Amino acid sequence: MKLFVIAAFLAVAAAAPSSYKAPSYPAPSYPAPKYPTPSYPAPAYPAPAYNKDNKYADITITSQSDERNLDGSSQWSYAQSDYTTREESQVQKKMQGVAYDSYGKATYEDVMGNTNKGSSYWVSPEGQKFTLTWVADEGGFQPKGDHLPVAPVHEYELPVAPVHEYELPVAPALPYSRTGLGY
Repeated sequence: MKLFVIAAFLAVAAAAPSSYKAPSYPAPSYPAPKYPTPSYPAPAYPAPAYNKDNKYADITITSQSDERNLDGSSQWSYAQSDYTTREESQVQKKMQGVAYDSYGKATYEDVMGNTNKGSSYWVSPEGQKFTLTWVADEGGFQPKGDHLPVAPVHEYELPVAPVHEYELPVAPALPYSRTGLGY
C-alpha cells in the first residue's frame, strides 16, 4: 500500500506544469549611518620644535670605534658633540664555574666567560658632570662613581651583653659504683 502511495505522488509531481517561477524580491536598501564629526580640544602644549625622527638633531657623533677580535675580545667607544662619551672592552677569560653533564650533574671546572670594563661620562641638563666606571667579572658588577650612593657608616658602638659575675651551682658528685646506679 505504501509503495502505491509513493508511486502516485511521483506521477502527480511529474504531471505538474514546469512553468512555476519563484517570486522575486527586491534587495533591501538601508540608509547610510550618520555619525557626527568628532571635535577634539586643542592640545595644551605647543607643537614640538624637533623632527619626530631625530629628537636631538643638534647632537652628533664626533667619533666612534668598534673592534672585534678572533679571540673573543672586543672594544668599542663613541663620543658625541655634547661631550658624552662611552667606552667598553671585554675579554674572554677562563674561570672556575659550574658545568652540567647530559644527566644534569653539576661539576666545578674551568669554563670560558667574559669580563667587561668600561666608563661613561655625561653632563646633566643642570650642568652637573658625571663619570661612571665599572668592572663586571667573576666578582659581579662593580660600578664606581662619585654620584652613586654609599652605604651609611655606623658611628656608634653596639651594646655588649652583660657579663655574669656569679658562679653557677654544681651538682654534687655521686660515688662510683659498678652497677652504674651510683650506690
